[in-house]
Amino acid sequence: MASIRFLLSRFSSLFVFTAVLFVCAGTFEYTGGWIYLGTNGAANLISFLAIRSNTELLSERAKPGSGTKHWDKILLGLSAMIYLMIIVTAGIDAGRYHRLPSISWPLVLPGGVLTYTGLHLFLKAQKENRFFSSVVRIQTERGHEVCQTGVYSVVRHPGNLGMMISLSGLPFLLGSFWSAVPTLAAILIMWIRTYLEDKTLNAELHGYLEYAAKTKYILIPHVWLV
Repeated sequence: MASIRFLLSRFSSLFVFTAVLFVCAGTFEYTGGWIYLGTNGAANLISFLAIRSNTELLSERAKPGSGTKHWDKILLGLSAMIYLMIIVTAGIDAGRYHRLPSISWPLVLPGGVLTYTGLHLFLKAQKENRFFSSVVRIQTERGHEVCQTGVYSVVRHPGNLGMMISLSGLPFLLGSFWSAVPTLAAILIMWIRTYLEDKTLNAELHGYLEYAAKTKYILIPHVWLV
């Protein structure tokens, strides 16, 4: 049941965003749209296969429990709106009007590299941390503990870093310079969310202060130190 709920939540969102992308493009002859569908479809499937044996994590990823921070609900809603803006902007720009020259095919490859590099890091974090939720909450009903092994021994929020890297490749895959504007806004929101999440864990999760003293970098090694 958890696996079905996870797949339905991921692929229903993907098909909605893909439909919006093609509607805004006004044509199915939009290569960036098909690249988007294929890339994200593969990413969702890989994500599912990576945690399919962990039913508790699947359930948490598909439908988080109670206790989500109010500020996180606001930021997640804002992130969803900005992501929709990325899709709409790309469809109108690259698929319909071509207000600026489309990103050339040689730049699609770096976009793919960024996307899958970010996905790889995200999946490593997800597999390492059995409390890897899609929202910020203290999972007391599951005996929430600090994860400090694997990629978590390098930075404290490797999953968020992976998402930011993947996001940065999106304008290249969609072939739209204009979509880089809302993409930067989405990355900024993720940056703010990471900062607030870290403050929450410091204040509320037992053992996190000791972990933070040992793993000093929040998001980017040798760059962001708090």
